[in-house]
Amino acid sequence: MPGRPSQAPPFTPSAPSPYTPPPWPSPEAGAPASLLDPGTERDPHPLYRTLRGRFPLVYDEPFGAWLISRYADVRAALADPRLVAPSPGPVPAHGGAYRALASSALRDQVTAALRAGVERTAHVLASRLASRPEADLVADFCQWLPAAAAVAALGLPYEDTARVHAWCRTGLDHLGGRRPGLDAYLLPHVVRRRAHPGDDLLSVLCAARPDGHPLPDEAVTGFAGTVLGAAGETTARALASFLSGLLDHPRALGLIRDRPELAGAAWEESLRRDPPLQIVARRALEPIGPIPEGATVACLLGAAGRDPARFADPDRYDIFRADRGDLAYGSGQYYCPGAPLARLTAEAGLRALLTALPDLRRAPGSRPRPEGLVSRSPRTLPVCPS
Repeated sequence: MPGRPSQAPPFTPSAPSPYTPPPWPSPEAGAPASLLDPGTERDPHPLYRTLRGRFPLVYDEPFGAWLISRYADVRAALADPRLVAPSPGPVPAHGGAYRALASSALRDQVTAALRAGVERTAHVLASRLASRPEADLVADFCQWLPAAAAVAALGLPYEDTARVHAWCRTGLDHLGGRRPGLDAYLLPHVVRRRAHPGDDLLSVLCAARPDGHPLPDEAVTGFAGTVLGAAGETTARALASFLSGLLDHPRALGLIRDRPELAGAAWEESLRRDPPLQIVARRALEPIGPIPEGATVACLLGAAGRDPARFADPDRYDIFRADRGDLAYGSGQYYCPGAPLARLTAEAGLRALLTALPDLRRAPGSRPRPEGLVSRSPRTLPVCPS
C-alpha cells in the first residue's frame, strides 16, 4: 500500500542476542499507519497502542526506520552495543572527571555546587513571575531555568547566560556533541579557577586530584560540557511536561505542597508518561533478525512508557506508582550522565514556584496540547501566578 510501512517475509532469529527482535507480523496483519501520517503528531498514542499490540517490530517506509514499541524491546535495544547513535559526534574527554567522582567527598561537593546554582536560579526566575497577572511558564521559566542554573553552578558570568542558553538549546546533547567554540569559551575560566578557586563547580573540578594528580583541562571542560548538555532543550521540554502534568492534577500538586519529598516521584511519573524525547534513533552495526546492517531503528519511548505489559493502567497519572519507568534519559552505554541534574532542576524549580506562587494555577481558557513527533511537550503553559 503506497505511503504505508512495507512488509517482509517472516523470520526466525538464529541465536539469542542482547536484543532479540519480536516476531515479524504476517502479511494478513495488514500494515499500521506511519508515524508521518496526518494526526499522529497531534496524538501519537492510538498508533502506539496499535504498534505495541500488533506490530511490535515493523518497517515504517515513509519514516525510514524500523519501529520498536514495547517496553522490554526498547529497553533491550537501547542497551545493545550493536545499535549505536546514528551520529554521536565527538565525545568529550571527561572520563577522568567521572573517575574522580568515585570519591564520595568529591561527589558531595559536585552535588552541593549544582544544587546551590539550581536553587538560586529557580528562586530568582520564580520571584520575577510573582507580580504578573499572567505568565507563560514555558517561555518565562522552563526555557531559561536549566541553562541559567548551569551557568550559576559552574560559576560562569551572569552576562553570558543568553550565549550559553543558545548553545544549550541548539548545540549540545547528552551524548557529547558540542559546538566547536564551547571548549575555547570554557578554557579561560578553567585557567582562572586553577589560580583563584571559589566554591562553584568549575573550582571543585579544578581542585580535584584523583590518583594525586589534578584533572587535565579537557576532562574539566568535558564534564562542564555534560552539565551544559543536561541543561539543553530536552530538559526544558521535560520540565514543561512535568509542570503541565501537575497543573492538570491539582490534587497531586497539593500533596507536593504539603510533602515536597514527593516531587521526585512526580518527576519520574512525568518522564514515564510524557517523555520529552518520544523517539530515539539507533543505527544497526550488523544484521539483527530482519533489520539489515546500517538500518535506522526508532525506539519509541513514548510507546514504551505506556506499555500495559510493564505498567498497570499505563495512561493514568499516578505519583505513587510503584512500577516506575526509567528510559527517558537513555539506557546502557547511552544513559545520560546529566539525568541527575535534570531531576535536581525539576525538583528545585517546582519548590521555587510553589514558594513564590502558592496559588499557581492554569490561566482560564483553552489548554495548549503537547506538540512534536520526535520531541514532544507543551509549547506554551499560560498560568495565573496569583
